[in-house]
Amino acid sequence: MKRPTGKAKATASCLPKKPLRHRFFALRHGESEANVAKIIISDPKVGTKAFGLTAAGRKGATRAGQMFKKTAAKRVVMVSSDFSRAKQTAQLFAQALRKAGRICPLRIAKELRERRFGSLEADSDARYPEVWAQDRHDPAARPFGVEAAQAVQRRTSRLVAKLDRELPDGADVAHGLNWRCHVLVSHGDALQILQTAFLAESQAPDNLNASKHRTLPHLDRAELRELKKR
Repeated sequence: MKRPTGKAKATASCLPKKPLRHRFFALRHGESEANVAKIIISDPKVGTKAFGLTAAGRKGATRAGQMFKKTAAKRVVMVSSDFSRAKQTAQLFAQALRKAGRICPLRIAKELRERRFGSLEADSDARYPEVWAQDRHDPAARPFGVEAAQAVQRRTSRLVAKLDRELPDGADVAHGLNWRCHVLVSHGDALQILQTAFLAESQAPDNLNASKHRTLPHLDRAELRELKKR
């Protein structure tokens, strides 16, 4: 008889248990051409070259930056997926902050790429729920050859840990805020899953379970949300 694997309790988070030194925000890309076409584009060979933002998506990204400038620290580090829709969102968001006098460097991180959806590539986005249903039962599941939810959690949380570890401490004295503020520009599933890594509690490690990503509040297009450990 095959023994239970216990995968439902598996965690792949790479965040440190101690408090993070810097503030992190998730920014989902604005409306893209793939969204309008209602198709799944997760292959980097396609997504990094095509299916960028629509006019509405560009407006949404700019608006998000304009809203954030009201509370942003003097220095905001943008870290973006290299997919066209995410990179364009990051550029427009950063442009809005720079116009407000913020220092806003932009770097690209492949760890923030869209979740790979295997044989569902270029298929209807109405098929996402088929994958999410499997995620709920097993964060290591790979239906249709998709990238497992726990693998996405591992690569995205590892990036956060790396950024928090490598960037120096500092303070924005004029604004009284942490001067190392990071905005991670990525995709729906990648950011939904990354949020689960921030739910860690020392007494409840299974809160990290990537299978719970669809139980969290949905990130809309061009929505900015602070990521906080609890």
